[in-house]
Amino acid sequence: MSEMNIVKTIFLKAPPEHVWKFLTEADRLAEWFHRGGADLVEGGDYTLLTNSYGKEGEKLLYGKVLEANKPERLVHTFTHEWLKGVETTCTWTLEGVGGGTVLTLVHEGWDKVDEDGFGMAADHDKGWDEHFARLRSVTS
Repeated sequence: MSEMNIVKTIFLKAPPEHVWKFLTEADRLAEWFHRGGADLVEGGDYTLLTNSYGKEGEKLLYGKVLEANKPERLVHTFTHEWLKGVETTCTWTLEGVGGGTVLTLVHEGWDKVDEDGFGMAADHDKGWDEHFARLRSVTS
């Protein structure tokens, strides 16, 4: 399978320092994505918890924070049970522009997924759209 990356860019009406909190603080992550077991810090492992009825608080996503250059760049691995141990990588870039933030996510590594990598990438692409809509509303 050829290399494929999910690339998403959104414009947020908030400065990078504010948006950064929603990418790294456990309680702020819960407002648009999934609650963190703890804040994301460089070099640390992280866990995001499910908010699904009947399973609330169970481990859903996990990985390691590879880089946390506040408030400009966050890089972390990303996996969950459906990826069967394959680690993908999320790189978040925050650029301050005109009083707001241009936030870009590059989610890569789908070529390493043996079973239906394209399908998994397509599902995650759709999921990021849904989560980004919530991120836009909570950061403003």
